[in-house]
Amino acid sequence: MYIDLINQHTPDSKAMQFSEPAAWVQIQETEEKLAVTFPAGLKKALFESNGVTGKYGLGLLWPIEKIISDNLFFKTHPDFSDLYMPFDHLLFFADAGNGDQFAYAIKKNGTIPDHDIFVWNHENDSRMWVAPDIGKYFEWCLTEKLAL
Repeated sequence: MYIDLINQHTPDSKAMQFSEPAAWVQIQETEEKLAVTFPAGLKKALFESNGVTGKYGLGLLWPIEKIISDNLFFKTHPDFSDLYMPFDHLLFFADAGNGDQFAYAIKKNGTIPDHDIFVWNHENDSRMWVAPDIGKYFEWCLTEKLAL
């Protein structure tokens, strides 16, 4: 579903690199490590490809290992509490290639709705809505309708 959507909106399909699908146990372990429940759309995308890399190394969808490492890094780095608003309410899953990162909002109980994608701007620490769901996020990133 998502691989087809990505390929549909990519003129040069050779520019996209898809990884092997994630296993159910990998997603469960990741949810436990990050104390969240992934939204259905993110799970479906990871079940199709555990990471999607676009042109120029764009992290259109991070592999599970990067989702874990980057989220833990941003939530525990000692200097970040002085520089940025807290990241506890965000689950980063992709990047814009310029330092900005895409995220879902995490509810207080650790669940993540399957809608609303935000971008965190690394220069001014703003968090802005950019897409209604992961499918539109993929489409709008690839068709440059997502302006940052």
